[in-house]
Amino acid sequence: MAEQSALSDSEVEVWRAFYSMRRTLDRALDLQLQRDSQVSASEYEILLAINLAPGRQLRVKDIAGTIGWEKSRVSHLIARMEKRDLLTRTECETDARGSWIGLTADGRRAVLGATRGHVAAIRRYFFDVLGDDEAERLKGMAARVVEAIGCAADEDVPARDALAETASAEKPE
Repeated sequence: MAEQSALSDSEVEVWRAFYSMRRTLDRALDLQLQRDSQVSASEYEILLAINLAPGRQLRVKDIAGTIGWEKSRVSHLIARMEKRDLLTRTECETDARGSWIGLTADGRRAVLGATRGHVAAIRRYFFDVLGDDEAERLKGMAARVVEAIGCAADEDVPARDALAETASAEKPE
């Protein structure tokens, strides 16, 4: 394995600035969602994924794939959101093991209400402080970073899900 070289002082400064911006932006957007719509950023991701899906319903594995989370994490959050009457679960006619997750009337109101404020906050905190040329450069940089990472992160989600399913199947009831 090749030895990793240390970051230069200027690289450390760039990384810290980027990391601080990302964390601060995430927190500001999360607080806006909580304040305006009483949903967390995690709940919003699920609500939005379902709202944008054809037929406005998805299976848990599809939600997990869409938002890049482990299936077990999605399942737990969906259960909590069902209790708050944001989501509904119906049986899948083609697969007795699966179910469809859809929005309730409260869920539709929540995602629509959250989206208005969320888009306004993204504009205010992000796009209003960048020029058009900076936004385009940032888009290119983001694409190169994602490409450099490759699909390694995506490949880990199914592997973790399969491992978790195997472990739970082996547990005595």
